[in-house]
Amino acid sequence: MLSGSALPNYATIANILPICPSLGGIDGYHLGRQIHCYVLRRAELLSEVTVTNALLSCYLRVGNFEGAETLFRNMKSKDLVSWNSIISGYAANGEWLKTLEFFREFTKEEMSGPDSVTLMSILPACPQLNNVLIGKQIHGYVVRHGFLHQDISVINALISFYAKCGHIKEACHIFLLTFNRDLISWNTLLDALAENQLHDEFINLLKGMFREGMEADSITLLAVVRYFANISRMDKVKEAHGFSVRSGILLSYTEPTLANALLDAYAKCCNLNYANRIFENLSGSKNVITCNSMISGFLNYGLHEDAHGIFKRMTQRDLTTWNLMVRAYAENDCPDQAVSLFTELQHHKMRPDAMSILSLLPVCAQMASSNLLKQCHAYVIRAFLDDVYLIGALIDVYSKCASLGYAYKLFQSSPVKDLVMFTAMVGGYAMHGMGEEALGIYYHMLELDFKPDHVIITTVLSACSHAGLVDEGLKIFDSMEKTQQIKPSMEHYACMVDLLARGGRIKDAFSFVMRMPFQANADIWGTLLGACKIHQEVDMGCAVADRLFQVNANDIGNYIVMSNLYAANARWDGVLEIRRSMKMRDLKKPVGCSWIEVERKKSVFAAGDYSHPQRRLIYETLRVLDEQIKEKYE
Repeated sequence: MLSGSALPNYATIANILPICPSLGGIDGYHLGRQIHCYVLRRAELLSEVTVTNALLSCYLRVGNFEGAETLFRNMKSKDLVSWNSIISGYAANGEWLKTLEFFREFTKEEMSGPDSVTLMSILPACPQLNNVLIGKQIHGYVVRHGFLHQDISVINALISFYAKCGHIKEACHIFLLTFNRDLISWNTLLDALAENQLHDEFINLLKGMFREGMEADSITLLAVVRYFANISRMDKVKEAHGFSVRSGILLSYTEPTLANALLDAYAKCCNLNYANRIFENLSGSKNVITCNSMISGFLNYGLHEDAHGIFKRMTQRDLTTWNLMVRAYAENDCPDQAVSLFTELQHHKMRPDAMSILSLLPVCAQMASSNLLKQCHAYVIRAFLDDVYLIGALIDVYSKCASLGYAYKLFQSSPVKDLVMFTAMVGGYAMHGMGEEALGIYYHMLELDFKPDHVIITTVLSACSHAGLVDEGLKIFDSMEKTQQIKPSMEHYACMVDLLARGGRIKDAFSFVMRMPFQANADIWGTLLGACKIHQEVDMGCAVADRLFQVNANDIGNYIVMSNLYAANARWDGVLEIRRSMKMRDLKKPVGCSWIEVERKKSVFAAGDYSHPQRRLIYETLRVLDEQIKEKYE
């Protein structure tokens, strides 16, 4: 056409521009720019608002926001379509602040007022920006304009807005007042009720939907499957599965979205057999999400080889796939494989995210590798991974790697602190027996009006226990119900028993156990038995051991503690009796193992193993140290 005699007019340009974004990538961008240049050479085309609107839409769809905004600012005349294009373009790309900024400009400049397209673009931005006020103002505007109030798309957007802002009552109220509601209305509210775990309301709405003759679609079933999977109701997941098969919904879509949800649901509901059957039946329609769900299911059951088998067969992987496998090796005590996989991930041009680092951090603790930990921390800084959970995890692992100074610097330098970070810092001090410092962090947290949870209270009680701060620990325990309204759990009682026992108050600890509102478990009796050994309380130890062996008769550690207690007091008949009991139960002590990283190399030591290449130097050093200690005390 351009090479012929007929010149393109405004209609030609307005029709050809929407094709550019569909070409994708840089080609669509360059073609849009070329057409824009052609328009600039034709003044009569540039003055047509339909042409500039088409250019605006094209730039927004190819992601050229700077070009779109420049074009919009230079437009001599703007109509409602112009404003809708810029507002919806930014909204579609998740640029919520810009969406709101242009909407505010629009309300000041445009005399005609927003239409349904404007409102459907701005309402999703309100929950994202946590701006309930603007959403409510839009609701008021809709109520005052009958033509908008009759538009079911606008009503559905309002229901979604209130639901995502956590205002479920308002969402339900709008739904009940709407007489022309469609399937989207039902699905939107079902999803909101499922998200907020409102069981009775969810069930009643689902029944009401079928009573009114509304036919469920794949979106409905997705909400149902995910909800019942989250509350582990496999019977209801099976019902939804059966319905999807009978109605033909499961097999009517080329994308296996619903099948993936069912597979994931069965895996979560402890039915890996059903999950695997769905996985195998998908055959050619499997995608990355399908494989990730199956990998996650296998990993949850500890079937790491099966998960690795799927991973190796995948022709396409996303970051979630790699993160799952790194986490699997980390949790399965295979640190070398986890690090190797993390390195391979980066060779595949994948950029690790916060979850990748969180998956790798346990490996740093397992290997006691401060070098690897510092590399992870450096990457977090370079990649601007501003995640409070990640910072909390870094603080925790720095403490476990004996780098408490780094942990405290990181804690202090974080401008935004949450309960996880306070817990990690308190735990770090507790781990190193620095009870006063742990209490300082805890009380500072209370001064900042953070409400403690059961985890940080357990941690601070442990800190008091290791530092011998008995009175402080008792004070914090007493404040749980009185001040914090937290009911003590078995774990808290165990901390208190340990606190009293370590402080030498064995009888008080025993009385405390007997007054507990529930039966003590093996951990509590084991803690008390260990304290009896330390303080040479043989008779009390016998009474505790009797109760302990009733609860758990197969833990070899408890027998060894009791045997050592008898031996320390020359009660050899008791030692023989304990040894006889161990032999009858065929209990054997596992081989002790430890490791340390020196100059970026890991050295592993096992009891009775003399294979280390530097063993002569190690034993000679130990002999010298032993002699120096003896000389000091002679």
